Amino acid sequence: MDPIKIERVYTSYAGFYDKVFGKVFHEGRESAIRNLNVQPDERILEVGVGTGLALPMYPRHCRIVGIDLSEGMLAKAKEKAEANRLDHVQLHRMDAGAMEFNDDSFDTVVAAYVVTAVPDHRKVVNEMIRVCRPGGRIIMLNHFSNGNKVIAAVEKVISPLTKHLGWRTDLSLNTVVEGTSLQIARKQKVNPLRFWALVECVNAKGKQTNGSAAAHTVAGYVHGNGEAGFTNGNGNGRYSHEHAH
Repeated sequence: MDPIKIERVYTSYAGFYDKVFGKVFHEGRESAIRNLNVQPDERILEVGVGTGLALPMYPRHCRIVGIDLSEGMLAKAKEKAEANRLDHVQLHRMDAGAMEFNDDSFDTVVAAYVVTAVPDHRKVVNEMIRVCRPGGRIIMLNHFSNGNKVIAAVEKVISPLTKHLGWRTDLSLNTVVEGTSLQIARKQKVNPLRFWALVECVNAKGKQTNGSAAAHTVAGYVHGNGEAGFTNGNGNGRYSHEHAH
């Protein structure tokens, strides 16, 4: 997928994205933010903020930075931020595969419907890990390829077609986390038909792992109905504005 083409496609979506996709993906966004258990002054980065549908859902006691490559989508997000007086929100046009932030700038990184809509998911995931502090959270809300062989075969066939629409269907969660420092803490099916997954990971960079990050779970995390969240607070670092444009 070509970055210029993707930017053009999503900018063309900006005018009708909320009406067409807003309600369909609302449950997933709401679940992701509801379970964050956001701490006061927590620094949160939303990668691929789009038209800003999730921005009003965050509590005002945290600090939100949203980035997107599409000028059209970002313009809609800025309108929402202004209309809702979201003074705790900053928005920047930025490539998720080459972020202009210092290392360890954020406590939590949220990527909703992003990793299958970028040219190089590995670059984006590595950047999310870089800008997230050690022990911080990385939340991915996405469709990942199904383990069912029949469905997986269908997804592989239609993926070349969906790439023209701006996303792919043949990417698995194991492929995304394999070889990274991400430790999966929770997975939850969301949205209509439970076709999408909400995946919460801990950024274990700097800690030795035994190879497969997907095989790790996080001690102390409450599993079950998805209502519990992390309560480890935010880090001691501070988000650096010097690279934000």
